[in-house]
Amino acid sequence: MSESLPYLCVFAAALLTALATTPFARKIAWRVGAVDYPNARRINSKPTPRMGGIAIFLGIVAAFIIQYVGTSLWHWPTVLSPSPHLQVNYWMVGLSFVVIFVTGLLDDRYSLSPKQKLAGQVVAASVAAAGGLVIGVINNPTGPGNIELGWLAYPATVVYLVAYVNIINLIDGLDGLAAGVSCIASLTMFVLSTWAGRIDAAMLAVAVAGSALGFLRFNFHPASIFMGDSGSLTLGFALGTISLLSVTRIAGLTTIIVPLVIAGIPIIDTFSAIVRRARAHVSVGQADRGHIHHRLIAAGYDQRQAVLVVYVWTALLCLGSLVMTQVETAPRTAIFILLFVASLAFARKLHLFDPVLFHHYDPSTGEDKLVAPGDKAFDEEAEKLEERREEFRGAITGSQDDGGRK
Repeated sequence: MSESLPYLCVFAAALLTALATTPFARKIAWRVGAVDYPNARRINSKPTPRMGGIAIFLGIVAAFIIQYVGTSLWHWPTVLSPSPHLQVNYWMVGLSFVVIFVTGLLDDRYSLSPKQKLAGQVVAASVAAAGGLVIGVINNPTGPGNIELGWLAYPATVVYLVAYVNIINLIDGLDGLAAGVSCIASLTMFVLSTWAGRIDAAMLAVAVAGSALGFLRFNFHPASIFMGDSGSLTLGFALGTISLLSVTRIAGLTTIIVPLVIAGIPIIDTFSAIVRRARAHVSVGQADRGHIHHRLIAAGYDQRQAVLVVYVWTALLCLGSLVMTQVETAPRTAIFILLFVASLAFARKLHLFDPVLFHHYDPSTGEDKLVAPGDKAFDEEAEKLEERREEFRGAITGSQDDGGRK
């Protein structure tokens, strides 16, 4: 039996199940009222059902049913604890997937509060960590020996998984964007997992790729259904899980950095959102139209073009991550710096760090309100911010001059 046959079967099961069940998910969304209506922040111009995550989740479930049957009846390689350093209770990991999916499903239907949604994410990540999905030891990058995380491994794992969940959730803003990025990322993780001999991670990665690709058939522009939080939370959690499964409990610096490079675009998008909201003195949780997809649309790209630009950017980062694992330390560092600088330059060109919301005090009403581009008050606040930046630069320059004279 060919070594690739199990992976092809798992991929096909996920792909075909997602293709078959997405219309079913669409009907459920319409029936329960899980529909996104056009508004000032949304890109869609017509009501579109969400809950596409049902098809994505069912695709992953079908893939693992095939995997279980193949292992039991067709003598496929077992995925259970192939590493002596990582003992995972896969039933607990499976339960964590159910928790994250249900959290997203409830949010699609009832619009949970941020605290409620975060609580669901933390519970899911905690279940996975309790099942052994943790990195307990990190190779010391500054010298010999290892860094023992001890009990900190558990909260660190929870934070890591919750972060991965949210970076995929935040980038889900254009037709096919999150599904396509997740598919590219999971295929990259599949290659890395097979190279590392991690069958469990490789099987999950190929299942996620198949589910995302099958759903993408209905989600690419013009989308007939959105994945909703039931999809984006599940995909983010799955990618985080794969990245943890693909390493042993003893993790090197490269094995930690590579998953972050693969998810580079969502990470940059999240980081830039924090920066621009902090610069404008608005809440970090305040939604705005400053994300990568908003900026690309504002730059003149249509939805398909904007999504393809992000696909290419993601593919380049993923290709770089593959090369990083195959070279020595010096070229590996050089590749990482190159990818980081290039991505940062592109982010600056898109003005990702520039605020798109400002607090503005209206003296006529005595009220403080948020203003956006197009408002005269926004231009006034932007000018004030630029003046403060110039004053700061002048102060720094003057301080350096004074120091030089001394």
